Amino acid sequence: MVNQASDTNLTEQTAMHPVLPLVHESERLERRLKEIPPTPGVYLMRDKADNILYIGKSKKLRSRVRSYFRDKHWHSPRIGMMVQQVVEIEFIVTDTEAEALALEDNLIKKHQPYFNVLLKDDKKYPFLCITWSENYPRIFITRRRSLTHKTDRYYGPYVDVGRLRSTLRLVKRVFPLRQRPKPLFKDRPCLNYDIGRCPGVCQELVTPEDYHRIVQKVAMIFQGRTGELIDLLAQQMETAAENLNFETAARARDQIKALQTIGIDQKVSLPDDRVSRDAIALAANDKQACVQLFQVRAGKLVGRLGFVADVGRFQLAAPAEDFSEPLMAEPLTAEPLTVDHLKPEKTLEFGGILQRVLEEHYQTVDPVEIPLEILVQYELPEESMLAEWLSEYKGRKVTIINPQRQTKADLVEMVERNAQYELERVQKFSDRNTQAMEDLAEILDLPDLPHRIEGYDISHIQGSDAVASRVVFIDGLPAKQHYRHYKIKNPNVRAGHSDDFASLAEVIRRRFRDYGDWSGEKLAADKPDLVMIDGGKGQLSAVVAVLRELNLLEELNVVSLAKQREEIFLPGESLPIPTDAEQSGVQLLRRLRDEAHRFAITFHRDKRTERMRRSRLDEVPGLGYTRQKQLLAHFCSVDYIRMATMEQLAEVEGIGSKIAQQIYDYFHP
Repeated sequence: MVNQASDTNLTEQTAMHPVLPLVHESERLERRLKEIPPTPGVYLMRDKADNILYIGKSKKLRSRVRSYFRDKHWHSPRIGMMVQQVVEIEFIVTDTEAEALALEDNLIKKHQPYFNVLLKDDKKYPFLCITWSENYPRIFITRRRSLTHKTDRYYGPYVDVGRLRSTLRLVKRVFPLRQRPKPLFKDRPCLNYDIGRCPGVCQELVTPEDYHRIVQKVAMIFQGRTGELIDLLAQQMETAAENLNFETAARARDQIKALQTIGIDQKVSLPDDRVSRDAIALAANDKQACVQLFQVRAGKLVGRLGFVADVGRFQLAAPAEDFSEPLMAEPLTAEPLTVDHLKPEKTLEFGGILQRVLEEHYQTVDPVEIPLEILVQYELPEESMLAEWLSEYKGRKVTIINPQRQTKADLVEMVERNAQYELERVQKFSDRNTQAMEDLAEILDLPDLPHRIEGYDISHIQGSDAVASRVVFIDGLPAKQHYRHYKIKNPNVRAGHSDDFASLAEVIRRRFRDYGDWSGEKLAADKPDLVMIDGGKGQLSAVVAVLRELNLLEELNVVSLAKQREEIFLPGESLPIPTDAEQSGVQLLRRLRDEAHRFAITFHRDKRTERMRRSRLDEVPGLGYTRQKQLLAHFCSVDYIRMATMEQLAEVEGIGSKIAQQIYDYFHP
């Protein structure tokens, strides 16, 4: 394996003068492309700050990298944005394609490049996370998959979140696991320890090694290895019974019974119960491909994973004799495509989608989770290479099959039907959002569809704990990664004195004060097409005054939505826009308003609860938790502490004259 880096050190070159992207320096681009050999390997694309933008693999490096800079019309917006930022390309040559795939897997896990995202993070499907990097691993459900440590594991995504939650609840009843994210008490375990639900993690009453062994059994359930776990527990039960350890044997017996109930509602059972297999299929239209992966273990369907991918984002492998041009198929029709009327190049494209999904999925699982047999809907472009890599990763031979008849073909067909239903649901949802944006653009007389809409709301109780929220909808869908909380800093907004106008003005000023010039790439990408204020004409006027002061009133489209009659107001207009409350565009604004209200009031409640739980003793400098307990045990209440003299305070065990002086000064400023 050979690592070929650039001729000039990128850091030194960047320090000497700004580096232009390769797309703007054709000579340097062509020279760099000629240096890349036509052999298997991995390529790394870097920006001017030397950050890795993208890591990819190919069996012919030069042709694959060259295709990014030719015929840019086929690029998706995401890939087009990436190409515009590439200033240097590095590559690592490998001996085989399987070696390139394994190296790509390791590099992506290590560097986590921003553009190495195949599947949409639409927050639709949840994952189960086990934080193996911690001494006492946590187990929780999340919809945001972001590795903070390479040893942590995400299992999923799971289509049926209700079943996932019920399974996790059952697991926490059966196995002694930590039940709380934070300890309830600092010096003793809670009731869960007394009833056997928790081994006393908060007080470290169980060693990390023993706790890891418990969590490893739980992980087997979410790896689809429940049968293996039952066999293991049965052996432990027999051994414990032979040793007359009947309590341990009874616990193992109860765990076996509980695990057997997990699969009671299983509706799919295959006659061949000896082989573990995965079956994957997709359904696609002109924009999206919905992929379903069924996990069959011991003849039972134990998991159904769902993915959504952009059809136009896949770069396809061309024939070996010519890799100079990217292979593009005919545009897809709006109707879902079936195997019967697919062209060969379209079959190749869908096979490439399935292969990339399988690669990304199996790169994030443990080797033991990989089945011995994988059934695919279409033949994969690099099937032998993927099978070789999976076999090496698992340590046993893994077979990839494109079945055409009998039971296995029926299973793939069932997976395809499920993918088709999911595609129809996604398409209906997308069409509804598009119709709503078109209607909203017509209502507000916007020149284009409002791609990014921001909503703002204020929450408080008579001025106390005043906060604000910003929520963002992109193409009609919540984009929670762009949500923001604001704490109102205006000193005039306090308990007993509320001012929503001043609060909104503060938030809008803080949001847009650095956006006087929209020419920058980041600012342009962050620019909202529409800003919605929760309120009436007064709230809108306060926001308009701030935008006029910042010289942004002409750049931004601003409206307000009043709660009482769902009326829409425009700047400078005394009367609301005549609309029907049931119009799809109005409903979109209402969904945005309701989400902004929910996000704001949740933050307000958290802040209020935190304030109510906070003791005045927390604000005394140098007074920790232990000394607070000693003071309260001696004086019984904060009021008596406040009335005590310095001499009385100093009499408390652990409270010296210096701390007594600080306590007295705090209560008697």
